Amino acid sequence: MLDIHYIINNKEEVQTNLTNRKVKLSLDDFLIVHQERVELLKKTESLRQLINQLSSKIKSRNEVDKSSIVESSKLAKIQLKDRETELGIIQQKFSEMLKKIPNKTHPESPIGKDDNENLEIFRYKQPTSFTFKPKDHVQLGKELDLIDFENATKISGAKFYFLKNEAVQLELGLMNFAVDTLLKEGFTLISTPDLAKLEILEGTGFNPRGEETQVYSVENTDLCLIGTSEITLGGMLSNTTLNESDLPIKLLGISHCFRTEAGAYGKTSKGLYRVHQFTKIEMFIFTTPELSDSTHEYLLDLEKSLFRALDIPFRVVDICTGDLGGPAYRKYDLEAWMPGRPNEDDSITGNWGEVTSTSNCTDYQSRRLGIKYKNKDGKINFVHMLNGTAFAIPRVILSIIENNQQEDGSVVIPKVLEKYIGKSMIQRKKVKI
Repeated sequence: MLDIHYIINNKEEVQTNLTNRKVKLSLDDFLIVHQERVELLKKTESLRQLINQLSSKIKSRNEVDKSSIVESSKLAKIQLKDRETELGIIQQKFSEMLKKIPNKTHPESPIGKDDNENLEIFRYKQPTSFTFKPKDHVQLGKELDLIDFENATKISGAKFYFLKNEAVQLELGLMNFAVDTLLKEGFTLISTPDLAKLEILEGTGFNPRGEETQVYSVENTDLCLIGTSEITLGGMLSNTTLNESDLPIKLLGISHCFRTEAGAYGKTSKGLYRVHQFTKIEMFIFTTPELSDSTHEYLLDLEKSLFRALDIPFRVVDICTGDLGGPAYRKYDLEAWMPGRPNEDDSITGNWGEVTSTSNCTDYQSRRLGIKYKNKDGKINFVHMLNGTAFAIPRVILSIIENNQQEDGSVVIPKVLEKYIGKSMIQRKKVKI
């Protein structure tokens, strides 16, 4: 969340940011609610002080003298209860409105209304070309006995899947390759819980409730299935004050991720591209404000390095204001070329698809989660929190299969993964299970 004093002192800037980020919220209405809340807090505190004063007087008086004071105390307690009820209502309204106010936006982020106005800033290789008509990963996965959507749908419903044979080896190989690479960069390896409390999801800026949520909630509990280990890694240090000498803290999370993906049933979402459950390797860094921007570029460089090693064509886009999530100050997406991914008009086969992202959330999450650090002068500040995907496994498998397919239907395994998988080629099986 943003600091309320910053909002009050920078009203025009915040309102412009709300407009650029497509957030429907009147800042004037919010500030009116804030002022009502402040007034109620003052009234409530005054009544508490009065009750304490009356209580002291009651104790010091005899039975004859204190009857009127007792009556005054009873009346004050009734008034306090009413004010606390009013305060609870206004506090809830204030909190809901404050949650809608997004993070500040990096001055170099492109202004735009949706993902069509994201800005391409880097490209590695041109889209893969073939001398034959390429297949998509759904067809290849079936022919090579790598992916089973039909039986998974029978068991769990649409958008679930079985990985089989070399696809499982690819999953494990990608995980091991990412871990081996990033441990050398000083990351601490973490296997995180798949569930988190509502307060942690809200603290990291995720909406666990409501019609637009992408989160699975566990009935009759305050727990939710995580959509990314950004939630659990960020929550690890909630309500903690660190020393500046401990920063940066670099974590590498391995977790399952669960998303409802409500409404995501278009042609561009087919197969492994958009699923309800997947494994993800996530980079997460706590750092100081001074190192925030350079740390973001560092995470992007790591993502680019991982995909260069796989030799998959990709591009990097700078996310525009209208496509930024609430917590992000700046966000980059890395999009791989996917030969089997249709364009919106279906006129040409092949399109770019997001495979990783990295966001600088500055102190937006740490303010909610209470994660601070003490500098060498003893001053307490909020840490800056950044995240970046190493591999969201299904989309990487999709990209490998589609880009490395051969005319005979086989698939070449990226050289960097051969040592983990023990072979260089995926070929048709004589017997399928």
